[in-house]
Amino acid sequence: MDEDDPTQETLDAVGPRLQQLRQRRDITLSELAAQTGISISTLSRLEAGLRLPTLGQLLPLARAYGVTLDELVDAPQTGDPRINMRPIPTNDGRIIVPLSRRPGGIQAYKFVLPAGRDDEEPRLRTHEGFDWAFVLSGRLRLVLGRRDLVLGPGEAAEFDTRTPHWFGATSAGPVEFLSLIGKQGERAHVRTPTTPSRPDGTSAGSS
Repeated sequence: MDEDDPTQETLDAVGPRLQQLRQRRDITLSELAAQTGISISTLSRLEAGLRLPTLGQLLPLARAYGVTLDELVDAPQTGDPRINMRPIPTNDGRIIVPLSRRPGGIQAYKFVLPAGRDDEEPRLRTHEGFDWAFVLSGRLRLVLGRRDLVLGPGEAAEFDTRTPHWFGATSAGPVEFLSLIGKQGERAHVRTPTTPSRPDGTSAGSS
């Protein structure tokens, strides 16, 4: 099949898409197997791209993730530039709003997390990729390896997702933040205005 065939491109992206949806909802393969009735080994092979899902597998997966079949496989659109921004609720009260739709590349999401608890024990996880998070409102608790950080509105963090990490709101209230996540080594590049130079030749915005 032609390498530039959009159908083949969509099929090749199904496995990574399934894995990304599961990871963004923070559920394990065993939990997903219990919800869908699909074996763990089959789910693992689907995410690894070792086999293509059947309609009988896509339907329970779409129900489990709260998305349509088109959204599940990230099928290419037919001329309409609008993005379906339907919120996706999770079992733990989080809301995920997809902000991008193209297969592969950097994916954009908006997260709304309910207020946390002071005694909440983070469930750190790892996966392939690189994440950039920007806080819109509230205070975001980010546990990254041994570091426990709190970010306020306007603050951003970026990190390799192979580092154990966890996101959550503080007890002060809910938090909203944007997240851009790409493949390993694929970072979000943010353009900033040119800043005056210091006497030593470095820009005022450099660290």
